[in-house]
Amino acid sequence: MTTVSSMLTDRYELTMIDAAIRAGTHDRQSVFEVFARSLPGGRRYGVVAGTGRLLDLIADFRFTDAELGWLRDNDVVYDKALDWLADYRFTGTITGYQEGELYFPGSPILIVEGTFAEAVILETLVLSVLNYDSAVASAAARMVSAASGRPLAEMGSRRTGERSAVAAARAAFIAGFGATSNLEAGRSWGIPTMGTAAHSFTLLHDSEEEAFRAQVAALGPETTLLVDTYDVPTAVDLAIKVAGTKLGAVRIDSGDLPEQVAAVRKQLDSLGATDTKITVTNDLDEFTIAALRAAPVDSYGVGTSVVTGSGSPAAGMVYKLVARKDAAGAWVSVAKKSPQKVSVGGRKFPVRELDDSGKAIAEVIHVGDPETATQQHRPLLVPLVTDGILVDRFRGAAGTVLAREHRAAAIAELPAEAFRLGRGDPVIPTRYA
Repeated sequence: MTTVSSMLTDRYELTMIDAAIRAGTHDRQSVFEVFARSLPGGRRYGVVAGTGRLLDLIADFRFTDAELGWLRDNDVVYDKALDWLADYRFTGTITGYQEGELYFPGSPILIVEGTFAEAVILETLVLSVLNYDSAVASAAARMVSAASGRPLAEMGSRRTGERSAVAAARAAFIAGFGATSNLEAGRSWGIPTMGTAAHSFTLLHDSEEEAFRAQVAALGPETTLLVDTYDVPTAVDLAIKVAGTKLGAVRIDSGDLPEQVAAVRKQLDSLGATDTKITVTNDLDEFTIAALRAAPVDSYGVGTSVVTGSGSPAAGMVYKLVARKDAAGAWVSVAKKSPQKVSVGGRKFPVRELDDSGKAIAEVIHVGDPETATQQHRPLLVPLVTDGILVDRFRGAAGTVLAREHRAAAIAELPAEAFRLGRGDPVIPTRYA
């Protein structure tokens, strides 16, 4: 069966096209914009993620006979619209923030230009990808900051949907996590994978020692042994007895972590296993990670919290028409004016304003005319699709690494107050010029 992404959408995308074709307005040149009115959870910055995945999905956005037949059988659109969909390929232009870039309220994260019909049909797909991936990346970035340089692994596949698990692993990697437990994320995006054994492996065997011996025989003494199935001190003694003082690590998945970790570190050192590391995986989030800063933890495994955006599973982004050509062919700025949902019309050209030390001080969004870049003004838009041709360097495993590197550079521009975990305002203001 041919893989397409066109049905990962809402019905009203197609009924709008149907009605616009009937009205003769579907071919009007239009500019759509993705932005967030606020940052979720009182956070101070957001991280753009999902762009590379989105480009692949746009490449596969087409309607084969199977999709067209279903639409016809279910009376979704009429014949002229079906004929239009049969020939659909996105031929417009998309610019946007580079994946891994930081965003703030009002940031024009993605700008889609084309006819109304070919641009509006992408709305649901664009938002479903960017809203989820950016929510995960934004939460993961806070965890990376809280970890203060200690490695983190994403382990949340069992706490979200099977497709979301792969997307979450990629977004967390872009945000600074070092590995994932999800094999498909490793295969699809080149993310390092990790994992050894669960409590069930210990329970399978007649004794904890037998379980440890079986794991060490298979994976070598550099493996990580899970030591909290029964009694932690007893398990640590057994772990060193079986694997020796060169055991790679022990994992703790329960208990009062600060106290438990300190006791395990002391025990390992007393046994001569001074190089054996301690990893913890007990329902962690950015707050519990920060609380463990003083504990001798060497690495963290994070599951539920990261794949659910640490309480904010969607980034709150919207997809709005901001400019179109009228019947005479002249450009017109348009914007929604309803209360609490006001948007700013017109084509946007955003820059990040920096001070003399290279720290971000404002998000400046020029409306209508591009701003000439200066040393203090870093342009934020990059080409992603030009006349229907996708920019390949942002795709695949290489694009994922590029996004990770860009996120690290963008984070380095933030002032210190950006990394406070308490609720607060965006760390820099958004200004329209």
